[in-house]
Amino acid sequence: MPIFTYVAVDDKGKTVNGTVDLSERAVVIETLTKQGLRPVSIKESKKKTTGTDYKNLFGANKVKSDQLVMFTRQLSAMVGAGVPILRALTALSDHVADSPALRKILIGVIHSVEGGSTFGDALAKYPNTFNDIYVNMVRAGEAAGILEDILKRLAAQQEKSMSMRKKIKSAMAYPVVLLFITVAAFFGLMLFIIPQIGKIMTDLGGADAKLPALTQIMIDASSFMVNYWYIIIAVIVAISFGLITYIKTEKGRYQFHYTLLKTPIIKKIIMKIAVAHFARTFSALIEAGVAVLEALDVTSRAVGNAVFEKALVETEEKVKNGKTLSSVIAANPLFPPIVSQMLLVGEETGQTDKVFVKVADFYEEEVDDAIAGISSIIEPAMIVVMGSMVGLIAAAVMLPIAGLSQNIK
Repeated sequence: MPIFTYVAVDDKGKTVNGTVDLSERAVVIETLTKQGLRPVSIKESKKKTTGTDYKNLFGANKVKSDQLVMFTRQLSAMVGAGVPILRALTALSDHVADSPALRKILIGVIHSVEGGSTFGDALAKYPNTFNDIYVNMVRAGEAAGILEDILKRLAAQQEKSMSMRKKIKSAMAYPVVLLFITVAAFFGLMLFIIPQIGKIMTDLGGADAKLPALTQIMIDASSFMVNYWYIIIAVIVAISFGLITYIKTEKGRYQFHYTLLKTPIIKKIIMKIAVAHFARTFSALIEAGVAVLEALDVTSRAVGNAVFEKALVETEEKVKNGKTLSSVIAANPLFPPIVSQMLLVGEETGQTDKVFVKVADFYEEEVDDAIAGISSIIEPAMIVVMGSMVGLIAAAVMLPIAGLSQNIK
């Protein structure tokens, strides 16, 4: 039976954490509700499997970001037009033929709502599609009677996040292609060209010919790669598998993100992306009416960086003890001074959500500029690396030829 880890809030607003051993998420939600608790987050930590789900393995059961944005936009328009939620969901489920996974999920949501669940609780049963932010904002929208506005904000937020991801991928595409070409060219030269050059040098100078040190090193390295290529591949695969496995652990993920935040050039981009995610998500939750502590709890898991996640969890604890959010953020070196200053303005004016939207917009623009700057640095750097590699091989070839020509004279 699966084990679920939950975060809930009681009638006094106190956060309660725990684990339960129940059959499914719906039963967990029902059990917590009967105990007077309002679920904030429910995650399955252990589940028995009977075999490999190959559809999940290749992403066939995953709902794409653009499909989720379109669904949210359409649902917002239908709810705004006065269409009941069940009728809207039924209509949308009949028109998502391009996404069988989303259709299957919507049918499940419809059944849950028909069975008496709220729309937010029904969505919470599908955490891989509707994350904590989505679910909590929908719940807040239902409670306040502003579901249409909440769905519009969700769609806008998803579009912003999707746009940022696309810009990052687009900016890094050319450097990645150059890196791939460089690696492929290196192995091609070492496996096919250098051995032939070595044979030519031996034929010209004889078996006892003394080659320049650079040429001899290149030939020896090439010979090792040709004779023991399987060992090299095995080592690369083992190291890659070990690193990926370690990074998937809680300690490894934290260490990896910590290392990124200490790496020159990259650390600025990582910081700006994390701050932009924090500001955008936190402002959306506050605007939806979610309490500050709940918003911090949800945002900490959505910020995308383990170091910032830990910082926000610590921030939540300090805010619980009576400190203001702006003062706690100001004391944390992870956050730039502008974040705490803008947050202080928001606290004093009662417009934290609007102020943080400005912060998110500012840092998203900063991310775009930083990515463009790194791309402009990486591209010539990769060209220099490729040129240096070709020059090194050319030198390894020309040095013995020059030596042979002098001997002939």
